[in-house]
Amino acid sequence: MRFLRQSMIGLFLAAATLGCLVFAVVIVQGAVRDRLADAPKAPPARERVFSVNVVQAEIENIDPVLETFGEVQSRRKLELRAAQAGRVTLLSDDFEDGGAVRAGQVLIELDPAEAQAAVDRALSDVADAKAEVDNAARGLELARDELTATQDQAEVRARAFERQRDLADRGVGTAAATETAELAASASRQAVVSRRQALAQAEARVDQATTSLARAQIARTEAERALADRTLTAPFNGTLSETNVVVGRLVTANERLAELLDPDNLEVSFRISTAQYARLLDAEGRLVPAQVTARLDVAGIDLSAAGVITRTSAAAGEGASGRLIFATLTAPVGFKPGDFVTVHVVEPTLEDVVRLPTSAYGTDGTVLVLDAEDRLQAVEVTLLRRQGDDVLVRGDLAGREVVQALSPLLGAGIAVKPLRPQQEPAQKPAEPEMVELTDERRARLIAFVEANRQMPQDAKARVLSVLENRQVPAQMVDRLESRMGG
Repeated sequence: MRFLRQSMIGLFLAAATLGCLVFAVVIVQGAVRDRLADAPKAPPARERVFSVNVVQAEIENIDPVLETFGEVQSRRKLELRAAQAGRVTLLSDDFEDGGAVRAGQVLIELDPAEAQAAVDRALSDVADAKAEVDNAARGLELARDELTATQDQAEVRARAFERQRDLADRGVGTAAATETAELAASASRQAVVSRRQALAQAEARVDQATTSLARAQIARTEAERALADRTLTAPFNGTLSETNVVVGRLVTANERLAELLDPDNLEVSFRISTAQYARLLDAEGRLVPAQVTARLDVAGIDLSAAGVITRTSAAAGEGASGRLIFATLTAPVGFKPGDFVTVHVVEPTLEDVVRLPTSAYGTDGTVLVLDAEDRLQAVEVTLLRRQGDDVLVRGDLAGREVVQALSPLLGAGIAVKPLRPQQEPAQKPAEPEMVELTDERRARLIAFVEANRQMPQDAKARVLSVLENRQVPAQMVDRLESRMGG
């Protein structure tokens, strides 16, 4: 019995252990199945808001400004050349590079000996021709008188012949006397013909003498012009450049001696693209007289001169593109031919446009604006001009706020926090700071400028004129002292 009881207890414990194991397996399988079937639970998402700078779009009429580079040149430029060959005997004191001359001033004289001799010979020939004309006129007058006398004599002999023939018809005269009278009348008519021929020869002599006088006078005029060409004068007020002649030098005909420029009649030439040129045309295709400003920055001094467009080149030019434009400068104080300047051209007015920063304009031709809920909205605009760091566009932007700078993180529908610029009162532009130099400091700066060989002469003169003032721009002083190394 005891064995049976223990066997039953062992069998019961084994069955209980097996049941617990099966129950545990079922629980683990259910837990794994539930874990695999359940989706992960994420925390609730929150919309991201970006802070952006915005600018208010204002519709206005703007005059675009085209910026380019050009060269200043004189509107009147003349090459002075020798009309004839000869030796230089006289040279003006102002005949040098940069020399200022007046209209009509004698610049160069060549040896006039041969030309003067030619003029004297021409004058002698004219005197001979005039004497021949007088002789021919007197001969013509005598020939006319002789013809008149011969005609009178022929009329007398003709009347004598008529009387003799009348006597012969009445039987009073003889046939011999009639024939003699007839022969005398015929001889007188022959004499008239001879005198007429002599008169014609006298008239021809007068014509030849007149022609010879005209030739002599032409030769005299040419000789006098050749003598005048031995003297070279200035045709207008100007400045000389590229002079290459001294007294005693033998020059050849048509040799270039110098170049005369008008320093007060200047213009600026600049090249623009064909598209820019098309914007400067009116409705009839003519170039508008747009206002221009030429600027030159030399050693801290900003020179500027206003002008107006006058014409364009006839051809585009070999190997060049675009159009070459010329503008006349008014009161170009300080400018010299050959200066390389910055040119600002005022284009025709654009109406109903908006000025925005370049960073606000997208490559797809859109800008981002804010709606009523401070969300971004893409608006298509038309790009009209680029003005430095700004763009001029036209579109439905009236009164709307535009994102100042685009970013890859920004797009249509994104909520943003606008940062609006604070309105600050307009400030007057600060005037350049002026300093008062001591005599020692001024002398040191003047000596440095005079010894500087790299600075152009005209710029050096302008800087020296400024340094002579009681107060000098501090920017110029700092620049000069930085180049001096102290």
